[in-house]
Amino acid sequence: MTKAQEQISHLIDLLHIEKDEDYAQYQRKMLNTSIDERRKQGVTWYPVTLANKYISTGERYTIEVDRNSHQDKNHAFQVGAVASLFTGHGDDAETVSGVISYVRDNKMRVVLNSEQMPDWINQGKLGVNLLFDEGSYREMYKALMVVLKADKGRLADLREIFYGAKVPEFKNGFDFQSVNLNEGQNRALSKVFNGKDISIIHGPPGTGKTTTLVNAIKEVVKNERQILVCAQSNAAVDLIVEKLDNLGIEVLRLGHPARLTPEVIENSLDVKISKHGFFRELKEIRKRSDEYRRMGQKYKRSFGHEERMQRKLIMKEARMLREDADRIESQITEDLMDRAQVVACTLVGSTNRLLEDRTFKTVFIDEASQALEPACWIAIQKAYRVVMAGDHLQLPPTIKSIKAAKSGLAETLFEKAMQIEEASEMLETQYRMHPEIMKFSGDYFYKGKLKTAEDVVLREREVNDDHFLFIDTAGAGFSEKVKKETLSTYNDEEAELLIKHLSRNISLHQSIGIIAPYKAQIEKLRFLVMKTPALDNVRDNISVNTVDAFQGQERDVIYISLTRSNEKNEIGFLKEYRRMNVAMTRARTKLVIVGDSGTLGKDAFYNQVLDYAQQLGSYKSAFEYLYD
Repeated sequence: MTKAQEQISHLIDLLHIEKDEDYAQYQRKMLNTSIDERRKQGVTWYPVTLANKYISTGERYTIEVDRNSHQDKNHAFQVGAVASLFTGHGDDAETVSGVISYVRDNKMRVVLNSEQMPDWINQGKLGVNLLFDEGSYREMYKALMVVLKADKGRLADLREIFYGAKVPEFKNGFDFQSVNLNEGQNRALSKVFNGKDISIIHGPPGTGKTTTLVNAIKEVVKNERQILVCAQSNAAVDLIVEKLDNLGIEVLRLGHPARLTPEVIENSLDVKISKHGFFRELKEIRKRSDEYRRMGQKYKRSFGHEERMQRKLIMKEARMLREDADRIESQITEDLMDRAQVVACTLVGSTNRLLEDRTFKTVFIDEASQALEPACWIAIQKAYRVVMAGDHLQLPPTIKSIKAAKSGLAETLFEKAMQIEEASEMLETQYRMHPEIMKFSGDYFYKGKLKTAEDVVLREREVNDDHFLFIDTAGAGFSEKVKKETLSTYNDEEAELLIKHLSRNISLHQSIGIIAPYKAQIEKLRFLVMKTPALDNVRDNISVNTVDAFQGQERDVIYISLTRSNEKNEIGFLKEYRRMNVAMTRARTKLVIVGDSGTLGKDAFYNQVLDYAQQLGSYKSAFEYLYD
């Protein structure tokens, strides 16, 4: 067994630990608890009212429900999650699973995993439970076992290369030159073209990683019949699909329609099937099959020999028609698959049965720095070479088990690949931030290599304002509190100060983002945004959310509420400096950070943030704003 195989074996053990912890957390919230307790935990809506039911994209049965009570309870439901619609309790319970396609405030839409609408759906007493999705773990485990057992062949080579036992090869190709890309982006494209094994596009904030990746895909697809494009999240896949579609590339998006954005639904397999030339014939045969099946089901009692034979013939005809329909749908699907220049899906989604017997010369993986290594191997085993894009200095993967994370699961395959210097190219010109906003992260995380595009310098030349501002609440008597229901931290006074500062420095034409590390603080800030009269005319321009939700986004102005203020100098989530890197690099024109230096100042990272603000002359005390 090679060292790489030993580490893969260790990774399998860590994945089991992670799954066990994830399931244990789910059990604590869900199993053996009352409905009232589950409502408090945010994993159940009950009761709900059926607001609508219909057939949606891809001939899928869909229901909409409204939560008419307990509307003040927070919940963990989100788009793309697996849920169960239920009625009744205990042995009398009826359930049907589905995927959440929409959830906001107290309304939810669920696309059912059922070929017919449940007959009990109109009986009332409905509820929705969040389900534990074991499928992703099962597919990651299977992929790791395949990687572990590979003794020879392409997969074994890639495993040894990623783990440093073999040196990746690069051909002496041409240096790519596109007038639409800058020098660094062209170097990244050249790396993609010349890499025989792996190529890495390292994209710090605002450097055009997605633009570079899309251009690389556009050029590679000219030379390869079909390529596979994956990412950790559906949102990242959809962004690439949308951009490739705009370039006229034939893209087939695999995945449940409920998880796709409206912008790419036309690229989905379900919609493409419905627009295929043979779909009318397919629909007609299905309709006839259903009619025969309904006729056959009318014979429910013990009839005579002739009636039984008639029912048998009717049901046989229904089955034959169904088989014809399945055959035609399979032909349509194969045709669509063959026509696609790019097949796009999430990493776990690459287990789709349509990809079982397909191999690709190249797989592109976006968001690779946010993906667990086992998930990456699911897609990699289908390809001869790998192109990864991401930034290991921004958001890391989400891991439930602290033990698994510390033992190695937190290290991504992208980070391993970054150790191979000749495989990666870092994009150095950023097109988002004013130089004063960029400089701190550029120096701290990227060793001073980032530079600002001339267009940004010209754009900001007329802006007469502080671009980087730290408002220090030390000594103001602000104190953090913990919300009992969720154990999430919030800080009333800090939130009120932030909104006060925003209200007095607002511009009608600016987009504004407000970021906080804690959900309880997010709730407080959203409440204040809604009730502050001074924000009435600009409320639609304001987004309030966590760091993770702002990943990949940008705003003209960003406010960050650090929230923590205590005598023990405890800063919790704020220790995750990569998340702060994301938060601090979302702003184009102005970044305002509000925090307590008395709590934060003992930490070396935040001490440097404070020093940087003082160097700029942009360090302010909260007292300057409290009483004016």
